[in-house]
This record gives sequence, C-alpha cells and structure tokens, in this order.
Amino acid sequence: MSTVKVNHKARKRAKATDKVATVLIVTFAMAIVAILIGLLGFILFRGLGHISWSFLTTVPQTMRAGGGIGPQLFNSLFLLFLTMLITVPLGLGAGIYMSEYAKPGKLTNFIRLVVEVLSSFPSIVIGLFGLLLIVNTFNLGFSLLSGALALTIFNLPLMVRITEQAFAGVPKEQKEAGLALGLSKWKIITSIMLPVAIPSLITGTILASGRVFGEAAALLFTAGMSTPPLDFSNWNPLSPRSPINPLRPAETLAVYIWKVNSEGIAPDATQIAAGASAVLVIMVLIFNLLARFLGRTLYRYMTASRRMN
Repeated sequence: MSTVKVNHKARKRAKATDKVATVLIVTFAMAIVAILIGLLGFILFRGLGHISWSFLTTVPQTMRAGGGIGPQLFNSLFLLFLTMLITVPLGLGAGIYMSEYAKPGKLTNFIRLVVEVLSSFPSIVIGLFGLLLIVNTFNLGFSLLSGALALTIFNLPLMVRITEQAFAGVPKEQKEAGLALGLSKWKIITSIMLPVAIPSLITGTILASGRVFGEAAALLFTAGMSTPPLDFSNWNPLSPRSPINPLRPAETLAVYIWKVNSEGIAPDATQIAAGASAVLVIMVLIFNLLARFLGRTLYRYMTASRRMN
C-alpha cells in the first residue's frame, strides 16, 4: 500500500515538474520572439518612411539634406560576395578535414582549441590585426579586399565548426553503405555526406553573412570610411572608379550608419541613419529567405527527398 502511494506521489511530482519546465521554456521562447519582433518593428517603423528609390540609388550628402546610400549599399553587397568567395571554400575544406581526415589526438584537439579561441576574438582586435598585417604589411591599403580578408578571419572559425559538426552529424550507416559499395572516401564525401549536410552548411553561411552585413568595427581599419566617386558604366576591375575594383576603399552600410549617428552634420542625419538601418535589416531578412530557399532546393535536388515528394 505504501509503495503504491509513493509511486503515485512520484508521478504527481514528475507531472508538476514537467508542467513548470514546459511553462518556463515556452515563456523564454515567447520572450525571445517578442524581443525580436519588437526590435524589428522599432527599426522598420522609424526607417521605412525614409526609404525610396532615390534614397537607395543616390550618393550621400555631407552638408545638405536628401542624401542617399547608393554606394554604401553596393559596397555591402560586393563585400559580402568577396568575403563568402574566400570564406566558404576555406571553411568547407578545413571543416571536412577536421571531420573526415584529421586523426584524433593532441594536434587535432589543439587545432579545435585554436579555432574556438579565434572565434571569440573581438571584432575590433581583428580589425587592428588586419590594419597591421593586411593594410600595412601586405600593402593592400584600405580596400574591399582588405575588408574581405579581415572578415574571413572573423568568420572562418564559425564556418569550420559548423562544417565539421554538419559532417559529423551524417548517419554512420550512410557512410558505411558507401564503403560497402566500394566508393572512394572523396566520392562518399561529395555524393553522400555533402547533400545531407547542406541544410546545416546553409545555416552556417547565413550566420556568417549576417556578421558581414552588420560588421563595422573591423571594417573601420581595413575597408576604410570613404568611397571614391563610382562610375557604374565602368566595369574594368582595375579602374579606380570601377564599382568592382576590389582594391578601392569602400564604406559599407554598417560603417555609414555608425558615422552618420556619431558625426553626421546633415540636417536629416537621424532620418538617414534610421532609413539605412531599416535597409540593412531588410537586406539580412531577404538574404536569409533566399539562402534557405536555395538550401531546400539543393537538398531536394541532391537527395532522394525530391523523388519521395
């Protein structure tokens, strides 16, 4: 009798604990969603009214009202392209090596430790390192390429860790099936493991891209705080006025927002900063949606899920 009562009390206590834990988890989740919606709503409410085609395509004004963000918007997108062009292959290669080729041991553990330490470095430190090494020692000057290399240092640990975890998360049975069919290790990686890992890799790419869009501190010391007059009819990458010249200085949208907020003297500096912030948020949201759509399409195309649907 006493044993039945004890079991009944234990079940009631477990149910009560489960209810409390569920309420806490749901509360925390809703709080995060509310903070995110509030933040997005505040930025978009302040900035959407200032966005127009003229605002997106014209050059900024220092003293007069009515300036735009055209060059800064293009610089942000081009810098994202350059950074991901360097970061993704390096991150994928290093992550695949750490997951599939590196032998467990002190050396591998040390490399993982270095990657984790590097990922925790403040962006301002990465910027100063880029100023000393990339800008001055390599003599690349304040340029898009210097900024892309600094952001690669910033984002590479994230891509390596996510790639390693994505490949480590592939079911062991799928890898063993490839070995049983006599496939080479590289064939197993590219044909079996890579398609399964694609959703996680897309997530890592989105996270890295978001840091590129929003980064300002590291770019102050590498990409610079100015943009030369751009000629969008000149697509010679060696021309100083060409938009696609990677060796020209480039002020990105995040840097411009910081500069306008801190030292802007235009009469509508506050509205410009609010509009530019809204554009930056919208860019990140659109990029996330496009990247997720591309990831789902690639996953369906490269795996059997396409035939099952």
